Amino acid sequence: MSVFRVAARRALPLVCASGVWLGPTPPAWADTLWLDGAGRPLAAAHTVVDWLTHAERDGLQPADYGAADLARAVAAAQAQAPSADEAARLDTALTDAATRYLQQLRYGRVDATRQLNAHYDSATAAPTDLPLLLREAVARGTPDEARRAATPPWPQYAVLRGALARYRALGDDPAWQQALPPLPGGKLGPGQRWAGVPTLAERLSALGDLPKGTPAPLDYDAALQAAVKAFQARHGLADDGVLGKATVDALNVAPAARARQIALALERLRLTPLPAAPRFITVNIPEFELRAFSQDTAMSASATPAVRQDLQMHVIVGKALDTRTPQFDEDMRWIEFSPYWNIPASIARKETVPKLRANPGYLAAQGMEFVGPDGASTAVTPEALDAVLAGRLRVRQRPGPRNALGNVKFILPNNQAIYLHDTPTPALFGRPRRDFSHGCVRVEQPVSLAHWLLHDQPQWTEARIQQAMRQARPTTATLTEGVPVLIVYRTAIALPDGRVGFVPDLYGLDERLARALAAGRTRGQAPQAQNSPALLHFSAGAPFLIAAQ
Repeated sequence: MSVFRVAARRALPLVCASGVWLGPTPPAWADTLWLDGAGRPLAAAHTVVDWLTHAERDGLQPADYGAADLARAVAAAQAQAPSADEAARLDTALTDAATRYLQQLRYGRVDATRQLNAHYDSATAAPTDLPLLLREAVARGTPDEARRAATPPWPQYAVLRGALARYRALGDDPAWQQALPPLPGGKLGPGQRWAGVPTLAERLSALGDLPKGTPAPLDYDAALQAAVKAFQARHGLADDGVLGKATVDALNVAPAARARQIALALERLRLTPLPAAPRFITVNIPEFELRAFSQDTAMSASATPAVRQDLQMHVIVGKALDTRTPQFDEDMRWIEFSPYWNIPASIARKETVPKLRANPGYLAAQGMEFVGPDGASTAVTPEALDAVLAGRLRVRQRPGPRNALGNVKFILPNNQAIYLHDTPTPALFGRPRRDFSHGCVRVEQPVSLAHWLLHDQPQWTEARIQQAMRQARPTTATLTEGVPVLIVYRTAIALPDGRVGFVPDLYGLDERLARALAAGRTRGQAPQAQNSPALLHFSAGAPFLIAAQ
């Protein structure tokens, strides 16, 4: 018999004054999930109330699940057995709140496609039937099994969850109660004295960048410089140890603001399915970093896969102003060495044709040619340029040292014409901020990435890859199995050493996610699940849950 059955919708059998059951039908609470035979809450009910009461530990909102009302109702039922009607409604409310909590813990609270324009649909592990898992786990007396199964499987999740608690705990830390004074001359160098040195040391110690027990510095000494370098590395800054405006600005961000970043990153992990493939790649847009992972997909369905990071490298992404890299996932299928660059029509119209009108020699200097039904041509004529604008001819750049794609192109077929590629200007990877592209992703270590992707094709040695990258014509290597590439957006990052890094909200998408979450709560969507029972409240002095009028 279903635990979702609501006794209040049935005719209630009779009980005598002593409470002994007289009719042939057992008490309504005999069919409940969270109550015992006497209508008192089981241990599982207290466990679930604890989940909901502390939902903020995962960046969720206790009020979205009626945690306070449920806590009072369970306490009241513990003190005095409820009636059959009250027991049935309490049982249903606990089931609905727990199920909603588990669903949102695993899959998030917003529609990523519609509200965030993030499109993720790569194959993942079979979804868990969370309502069924909850019922089975509670019946066994082990409800925490359901919560573990609902926890997002990304390995970064546990790190960020722990960091959320730490940064929230720093909210009242005295290190942030006094502002850092202005820097002398705009920056602080080794050995300089500064009135802000004590506060700087306190903040770096609280954040874990300066080891606990370090003697209080009198000036900007070597220990403080090392701590500043560590802080800079965690915050996407040039880790030169020089205390300048950018570093001070990052140091002045309050722990509460960092906790908000972490909570939004946790939500993004919930919204991004972990691929089921043995190998996959993530590109984190605001961090300007690519990571390549492998995992054991032969594990049982109930086990969380062990995800290992194999590679990490800098990337260049789309310009924040006008050519942003989109959020999506797609399988990489093949690699093209020594590629042609078929210049997109929009770039040809806006950039290439005006340059050719001003300087016809630009075509030859850049190794470009016109391509049409009759083949390739290098003659720059008004007719050819008009044909490009009309779409009858296209412009492409031949393989070579000036090719905008560099010497290799990693192809993941998609309707946005986004791919990964090498670059002829590797010096740009040395800059802290790297949004310079038209939307595609330039990778810092193309040889290492190609070798990792072709790991199961021994004929593709590093030497052969490098040789293929120096040819006059393209060479294609097809991957044995598609490798999912996820273009993601997280401004709080779990680092390999267990700490957390932060980067600026490059495209303003954290604010967009925060607005989507706030809008849902304002409309009542988060607190009130679809098809859930009416919200419940207590009357003054009443020990049991009653329906809201």
